[in-house]
Amino acid sequence: MVTAGDFRNGMTFEEDGNVLQVVEFQHVKPGKGAAFVRTKTKNVITGAVVEKSYNPTAKFPTAFIERKEMQYSYDDGDLYHFMDTETWEEVLVAHNLVGDNFKFVKEEMICKIVSYKGNVFDVEPPTFVELEITKTEPGFAGNTATNTLKPATLETGAEIRVPLFVNEGDKIRIDTRVGEYMERA
Repeated sequence: MVTAGDFRNGMTFEEDGNVLQVVEFQHVKPGKGAAFVRTKTKNVITGAVVEKSYNPTAKFPTAFIERKEMQYSYDDGDLYHFMDTETWEEVLVAHNLVGDNFKFVKEEMICKIVSYKGNVFDVEPPTFVELEITKTEPGFAGNTATNTLKPATLETGAEIRVPLFVNEGDKIRIDTRVGEYMERA
């Protein structure tokens, strides 16, 4: 059990059947009246963010979110298949549970499967990935204008914008959090 007075950023707890994570908190002691804790919490399953005030003595059960590294095996059209590299156990994840940044993941990459009480609700891809460019227009000598970008298709089928000097066959590093080109690998 955790009390509202013990809230810290990143802490997870259960309230009314929902799993909430503290994004921000502030202990408020007004000159008149009782103290309270003002919080901004995020529902870890739905992603909804809510601001709410709590009595500092209110108690909540602690929620333990499990993050386990698993290897992405393949997509069968309906489900993504992941394998636990220690136990060889297979975990199936529905397409609607993965985010847009999953388009940068190719087979055999290690991802984090996020679950609560055995129910998977999110897949976190690696923060940085190295992928090969399969299609892009060639860059021309003299095109050195700063911040000029062109479209490129990656080996996973994802499309991003890259600088003019990057060509087909080049391996590049991508930040999956924002989906942008970082550098050549």
